[in-house]
Amino acid sequence: MSAATQQAKDNNLICDMYEGHAPFKPRYVLPDYQLFLQQGSKYLELEPAQDFDDALNNLMILYHFVPSVTNIPVFIGHLDQLLMPYVGELSEEQIYSKLKRFWIMLDRVLPDAFMHANIGPSDNIVCRTILKIDAELAQIAPNLSLLFDTEKTPESLLLQACENIATTSKPHIVNHNMHKQKYAEKGYGVVSCYNVLPVAGGCNTLVRVNLKGVAEQANSITDFMQVQLPLYCQAAYELIEARCQFLHKDSNFFDHFLVQEGILDEKRFAPMFGIYGMAECINTLLSKEQLQGHYGEDQNANALALEITQLVAKIVDQTEVPYGYHGRALLHSQGGLNSDVDVTPGIRIEYGTEPDPITHLMSLAPQHQYFTSGVSEILTLEPTVRGNPQAIQQLCKGAFNHGIGIFTANVATNDLVRITGYMVRMSDINKLSEQGSRTNTTALADGAIKSTHVSQRQPRVVSHEFNHWQNK
Repeated sequence: MSAATQQAKDNNLICDMYEGHAPFKPRYVLPDYQLFLQQGSKYLELEPAQDFDDALNNLMILYHFVPSVTNIPVFIGHLDQLLMPYVGELSEEQIYSKLKRFWIMLDRVLPDAFMHANIGPSDNIVCRTILKIDAELAQIAPNLSLLFDTEKTPESLLLQACENIATTSKPHIVNHNMHKQKYAEKGYGVVSCYNVLPVAGGCNTLVRVNLKGVAEQANSITDFMQVQLPLYCQAAYELIEARCQFLHKDSNFFDHFLVQEGILDEKRFAPMFGIYGMAECINTLLSKEQLQGHYGEDQNANALALEITQLVAKIVDQTEVPYGYHGRALLHSQGGLNSDVDVTPGIRIEYGTEPDPITHLMSLAPQHQYFTSGVSEILTLEPTVRGNPQAIQQLCKGAFNHGIGIFTANVATNDLVRITGYMVRMSDINKLSEQGSRTNTTALADGAIKSTHVSQRQPRVVSHEFNHWQNK
């Protein structure tokens, strides 16, 4: 790196996620599990799957060879699409029994809440059964996303997912109509927290720009937009290229059997260009200009945020990278780290200042279309919504109609909750200091709660009547 880029990194204006200077594996890997089940694996000495048990067994074997930032796979496939061809004459009871054992094994053998399964958008017995089992077991792993397509996903399936959210805060619900247009051929997967990436590829590296820090360097909004932000975006690109050059040219990762057997394609990997700290960035810039407004509440503040997102998206769209998806990085609203003190993840509204759910979603919706590799906001709903999951369903559909890319909600007082995007049991955190935890992400969540104020999210209400009663 140049001295200027090294200084930007040292000053935490750009960040490589503290992964070290010599990446030997991609950050996120999304194998083509369908191809693997169809062809088997010469390296693993596995024949093509012939039935449901073969498919589950072969997948579980391959998961142990899928690298990621956590050393545990962040993507375990579009499970219903993968498994439906192998259902055959199995009864509902048999499918339930086999999938429940599989679900328990995933959590016990791969105890990491960044591990992520996808289901939908079509309705089928495997999709429904996974939702049923996930609600019953309430495990932190795997994380789960339902792809929702207005033409393919029935209302009853969406409602079942919303009923699950009311009790377990899972699944994410993904605006499939928005994302399916962005990834050709093999499509996309939602992995880790809420990262949208190409199947058969993934993310080779993630570098993020600290918008709060950049705003603090600027003396005006004009200086921020025309000088400081482009400068630090350029530094981020220099760091991206240095990391990608090492991974693709020097690490030998792309000699891996997953690549040799076609389960991964080097051309379908791309760097994620992340941003975070939008809330503090906006409030800082407005203060410097002695302007009124607060991000998430004020139209002028939200308009400035949209302008910043559009500028970064333009930079990303116009900047060619040697190892990108069609030669480009993928813009991402980065969900934060537990070491991020006094800075809000991605483009989220500051914890504790969230408005009502509709205002909240409408404030952020215009930005979502620009984040090709994902953006998510977590609504925290108050507990009476458990008796009215249809309210969650209507919020989700309305959000998608206005451009939200992924709909995610916690319900206050649930034991199973999302932190930045991954799942954790609050009961596990409460026991952590005395008993430790068998899951990798409990300690991360504990750190996030202590340092980033994530637990200060305000439980919000859907009805005006209840909101009026609260105010009185």
